[in-house]
Amino acid sequence: MENNPTSRCSLFSTSCSFGPTFVRLALGVMMFPHGAQKLLGWFGGYGFTGTMQYFTGMAHIPYFLGVIVILVEFFGAIALILGLATRIAAFLVGFDLVTAMFMEHVQNGFFMNWYGNQKGEGMEFFILVAGMALGLIVLGGGALSIDGACRRLRAAPPAA
Repeated sequence: MENNPTSRCSLFSTSCSFGPTFVRLALGVMMFPHGAQKLLGWFGGYGFTGTMQYFTGMAHIPYFLGVIVILVEFFGAIALILGLATRIAAFLVGFDLVTAMFMEHVQNGFFMNWYGNQKGEGMEFFILVAGMALGLIVLGGGALSIDGACRRLRAAPPAA
């Protein structure tokens, strides 16, 4: 981070460290197929219409919240991969999956369903996602992020 105290408060500030970059890319790449399934029907998904039918009919999620989930998972993943508005994207993706954890997975216990011997997936994956999202909220997008490039451009002295 810059030595300027006001830059530390910026929503788009970040360090040049590669640690947050790896976390950001892992979270974004992991989330992209989920969002693409829901929005576009890629990766064996049902697309927007099928996903919304499930959300509103089976899961009883209000229509506007279903739309938000789909948009967050798709565009939030892209924003994370690019390092664009990383803190906002990480918050939204983290909130999305923590909500899913409490709505659908807490009752299945802690562990993932590795051996198919429980009703559904547990919470461990969602806890990892929450930790990754919190790390990005605190640290920003790191090196090789659009946020970092914008910070460097703002900090550059004006050309003479």
